[in-house]
Formats: sequence, C-alpha cells, structure tokens
Amino acid sequence: MSTVAATRIPLEPQVEFPIDPGLEELSRAFDGDWIWCRYSEVFGQPAQRPRVIRIRQFSHTPGRGAIVGLVLIWEADAYLPPVEISLRLVRGRPAEISRYPDDHALPGLAAAARPDSALGLVNRFVLTVPARRISVDAVRYRPGSRAVLRHTIGKVTLYVRVVRPPSASVLVSASDRIARSAFVAPRLAGHWNSGGVVWFSRIPGRNVRRHIRRGGKTDSHLILDGLESLWEGSHDAPAGRAFSLKRRYVQAKRILGHATRGDHDLRESLRTAMRRLDPFVESWRPSGTAHNDFYDDQMLELPGGRIALVDFEEIGPGDPMLDVGNFLAHLRIQARLGSDRVSEATGPYHAAFRGASLDRLPWDERELDLREAVCLFRICTSTIRHISPSWRGRLAAGLSLVNEVLA
Repeated sequence: MSTVAATRIPLEPQVEFPIDPGLEELSRAFDGDWIWCRYSEVFGQPAQRPRVIRIRQFSHTPGRGAIVGLVLIWEADAYLPPVEISLRLVRGRPAEISRYPDDHALPGLAAAARPDSALGLVNRFVLTVPARRISVDAVRYRPGSRAVLRHTIGKVTLYVRVVRPPSASVLVSASDRIARSAFVAPRLAGHWNSGGVVWFSRIPGRNVRRHIRRGGKTDSHLILDGLESLWEGSHDAPAGRAFSLKRRYVQAKRILGHATRGDHDLRESLRTAMRRLDPFVESWRPSGTAHNDFYDDQMLELPGGRIALVDFEEIGPGDPMLDVGNFLAHLRIQARLGSDRVSEATGPYHAAFRGASLDRLPWDERELDLREAVCLFRICTSTIRHISPSWRGRLAAGLSLVNEVLA
C-alpha cells in the first residue's frame, strides 16, 4: 500500500508497508490527515496545524494490533513544543489515540512525568525529608511498554523506570540480585508498585556502546566477570520469570513473515534462516540463571574501570550462553549496518569478545553461533520498529547476516 499518498499533512518518514488483512485500520497509521483529524476529535483542534507528523516507533503484531509512536511538529513561528502521541490499533476495536504522558498501560507515567505530581511521589516514596522543587526530563519512552525519566532534586539525580505494574516488583527483586554480582548496580531509592514506578540512583560513567563505537577497549574480562557472578551467584535469590526463547522467536517470525510479504528475495532469506533456527529453538531449554537481555547499551564503564549494569529487569531462569550470544549479535549488527567508523571499531571488538568468551568458558563454538544467530533474527524486527524508507534494505542485510552466522 502507498502509505502517504496525497496527505495534506506529511508523515515522516514516507514509507510503504504491506497491507495487514487482519488489521484493516493499519493504513490509518500512515495517513497524516486521518491522524490529525482523530487527534482534533479527542483533544480539540489547536489553532495551528502541524507542519509534519513524525513516526518515532512502530510496533506491529500482524493480524492483532499495532502501537505507533508519533510526534506532532509545528511551524517554527508557532513557538509550540513538539507533542508526542501514540496511536493504538486493536483488531475489532476503535482506534485509540493518547497524548504523552497519558498511557493506559503505564498508569504511573503521568504522575511521574508531571513536575507537581512527581514531587509528591518522590516525597512519598523516596525522600525522608520532603523536597520542595523537582525537575523532570524524559529520557526514553516506548508507548504501551516502558519509559525512563530523570528526576532532579537539587544536587540529587534519580533515574526513574516506569513499567507495567506487575513488572515493578520484578524490577525491585532483580535490583537486589544484580547488587550481589560483580557488576556495579544503581541503588534502589524507592518504588511505587501499584503505579509501576521505580527510582534508582544515578551512576556516573560512560556508555559502553558509545565507547566501543569510538574505538574504546572496554575490558572483555570485566564484563565476563560480571556475567559469571550473575550466573553463579543468583541461585539463592527468588526465581524471576523464566525466559521463553520460543515465544520471542515465534513473535519475531510473525512480524518478519508479514514484513516480507510480496518480496521474493526477502522471503527466501527468511525461510533459509527459519529452516536452520526452528530445530534449535524447538530443542532449547533454560539452563540456569541469566540476564536474558544483555547487550552493550545497558552498561556503563566507571572512571576506575569497573562495569555498571543499569538494565536488568529480565533476570531469571534462562541461558547464560544466550546472554553472550545476544551481546555478540548487537555488536555484529552495528558492525554491518553502522557507519564506516562504527564498523571499524565494533567489528574487531566483536571478534575479541567472542574469542575471550570461548577461551574462558567451556562452550561449543557452534552452539554459541546458533545463539548469536537467533538473537540477530530477533534484532531484525527493529528495522520495522524504527521504520525508515530504507527498512527493506536494512532487513535484507540483517537476514543475510543471520544466514552468514548460521553457515
């Protein structure tokens, strides 16, 4: 389908995406005029029309639903800040549109994101001495899923994780486990479980992903020290939710299967990958405690060289080798799809970390390759979530990389 044909309010990026017969309203997610009309119906029509509507994220479950994160951008002379909205499509239901920070899946987000109510929350759940002023900044937001905020109270900075309420207690438990590992962990400062809001202390350090991309040599053995202590030292902690590789893999197959409709070459590359991965995923079972979503962007390197881990809510029964495979997959995809500078830095680091892991741990090389490949397969869905005019080419490159690793 042509997703932006003849719209008076342009949508950026301008992309084409296959029709979803089970979700007839999906085409509206790519219609700038329809989005603006729906926004005006719900919130009242502002005096100014947006100059452009920008797609931030696109999460699609074929035949079932989609959540699209959008930003309304106004003309420069309107002196209006961008407005972040989300469009929720569910099969058989009317389309819903919401405006940040209101998110029905994250009931605590609005209170944590608005300064007046955020101050009340901090005074209630975090500080023993009531604060009088607070500054709130949005760091990251995925509609319907999670958000990260920054609360600044005087000289104190707290990072705030906003999740679905059932996940808040899991996050609190996981913070206790990571604190007993060799990783440096942010201090748990407070939590509001019914709202799904958890506060952590700030850790000063440089982001490991950015450091590697710039040619930095973060010590592989320090990372492996932290992982091994997590794998071996968490057996006495209450078990978290078991990681289901099969569920995540089937979900990725469904997304990629729809995205490759009508494209013979993409379809064939997808089939080749699935023929090799299906038997592995079917036979896979959890083998111990693991992080279950480990990669470079979740770590900080501290001034003294130690490694801090700042994202850990998935800790629970899983597969330690899959942790390393996921880290390698993120490095490899950056080396293939990143700029020349990123590729030149990340490719050698991937090789060094893989070598260090195999030298240190009693693992079969082929088993590690299978885990890296299945993680690469799942990462391929990000070419659709962060959709761009070049998404087909990036998906082709990602699937080609999966098959290279499997070969």
